[in-house]
Amino acid sequence: MSNLNGWGLTARLISKHFGALGNRVSEAIANFDPETATEADRDRLADNLRSAAQKLAAARAAFDKEASDVVKLRQLIATDEQAAGTLAERLSAGKISEATITLFCDELEGNKARLPQELQEEADAKQYMNELQTIVDALSKQLAEFDTQAKKAMQALASARAQQDLQQLRADRQAQLAGLQGMRGQSSALSALTRRADTIRNDAEGLRIVTDIGQKPLDQAAELEAIRKSVSQPALGGNESALARLQRLSGTPAQEPLALAKS
Repeated sequence: MSNLNGWGLTARLISKHFGALGNRVSEAIANFDPETATEADRDRLADNLRSAAQKLAAARAAFDKEASDVVKLRQLIATDEQAAGTLAERLSAGKISEATITLFCDELEGNKARLPQELQEEADAKQYMNELQTIVDALSKQLAEFDTQAKKAMQALASARAQQDLQQLRADRQAQLAGLQGMRGQSSALSALTRRADTIRNDAEGLRIVTDIGQKPLDQAAELEAIRKSVSQPALGGNESALARLQRLSGTPAQEPLALAKS
């Protein structure tokens, strides 16, 4: 008895804990891949409907057979009842033996006694068929409702995913805009480029300063040279006489005014 109790307890523990584990695994799979889980649920409903439909087909065949047996038995009983009068006349006339009449009567009474059983079997077959028809109708309705709900759920899932993608795109766009606005302070490449421009600009300014320092003596020397030229060569025009100007332009040496007057 203790062994039986132990096995019974083991069976209950397995049924309880592994059954719960199976439910948790199914829920986890459904949450991870709802499309596949939905297809699996539909396949299960479709299998139940298919199995019930096959049983209904067999029940219909059984009912048809029982109904046919009842019809045949009733026809046989009715025919034998009609023949009973004729057989009574033949028995009175000595045209048929009592043994034959006895056999006929036994069969007729047996068929009449069997008729209620056949009627009961027909009724049972019909009830079983009707119950299966109810189950098939319910399963068919359940499958149709499941398809309707599954379609709505899939549409809702697709819409939710579209909204998720849209919001993700908006978030990405906002992040890009924020990155562009703060890129000057955040981009190492732009910072390096700015530092490079500052360095080149400082180098150019330094070269300009050095060049200006080197150019200053040259400018001063040119200024002194110009002063010397202005001192050593009198300015054109001014008090220069017409004769002196002609002599200067023709390359003739200048002569004393007196000599020119004497000649």
